[in-house]
Amino acid sequence: MRRPAALLALAVLLPVARGATAPPLPPQPVTPAEHRRGTEQTFLTYPEWFLVHSPAEYAAFVRDHPPSEFPFFGHIRQFWSSYHAVYRETRRGYPTNWGYHVMIMVIGVSTTAEYALRGAYETVVGRVSELTATHGMTEEDRYGARVAQEYVDFIRVRPWYEFDFRRRLKGLWAETHAFGPDMIRKWERRYALTSEYAAKGLYGWVIMKATKTAYEEARPDTVVWLDRLPPLDAGTAGEVHLLRRLPDGSALVAFPRYDAFKDVSTNVAIAGADFREIAGNRSLILVSALVPVAYVPAEGDRVLFTQPLITQPAFKRVALVVPVATLADTLRSLRAQRVTLEHVYDY
Repeated sequence: MRRPAALLALAVLLPVARGATAPPLPPQPVTPAEHRRGTEQTFLTYPEWFLVHSPAEYAAFVRDHPPSEFPFFGHIRQFWSSYHAVYRETRRGYPTNWGYHVMIMVIGVSTTAEYALRGAYETVVGRVSELTATHGMTEEDRYGARVAQEYVDFIRVRPWYEFDFRRRLKGLWAETHAFGPDMIRKWERRYALTSEYAAKGLYGWVIMKATKTAYEEARPDTVVWLDRLPPLDAGTAGEVHLLRRLPDGSALVAFPRYDAFKDVSTNVAIAGADFREIAGNRSLILVSALVPVAYVPAEGDRVLFTQPLITQPAFKRVALVVPVATLADTLRSLRAQRVTLEHVYDY
């Protein structure tokens, strides 16, 4: 339920009043060492998350548009331009995280190849088969759109290579009829989706094996130091795990990581808490929001980059570099402005 504007304004003002008399923070992080992550990772996780944002845009688009109209090549450009922006940012005094850069190059090159092949195929073969269709979307079109959304829902919380492409491939042949209207389009879509699911399933298996060999299992939580633990609604309270209370009334808590961090951190901020540390960091954190093209950031906001939403020309993505100490203010402000918070990149 949307809170009244007056309550939102009060939530914004309360931390300011508290912050005026807040004692200085201890010199060393309060977050236990095993829960700390490098500040550079808030920037380097953006290219990873673009490969969630892009499929999300695709899934929304193909619900009522043919895949041939999706801007695959435009998304390739956006991936590499955003990586260039975060790479420049991480050169400003941060250690070089070689492991993350290698990972970004692997996913970037593979995604570039995939999008280029799909873009070329849809531009030629896909559009030709569309010309033969006279009854709207086929069963296979609708199945592909449904799986695209299932994939996005999955990768918001789990690595993409764990998605069960094999089951979706079986479902394609079991749940759609071999004969029916627009046979050329039906069988062209069967071929396209079969090729996609089979290739991704095989490549995902290879990547999963390589990842488990080269990297440790990522922690599913992010430890956060709050200036206080405010009363929370039941849903949010169930996601926030208290680790320790400090003598000054502040609290060390664990939030769920990845996509859920966005919602929990926003709800905690709206409830009136401020952040002191996130994963051991007190400096900067990256936040992205989807805003109208006429949106002007607030005075003092630092914009790392903006990107148009190619399939939604009235909107753009804005990536903001926010001090951890003022993250709650930013989240409250975005909520008050009723813009879509896309992600908080929790290292």
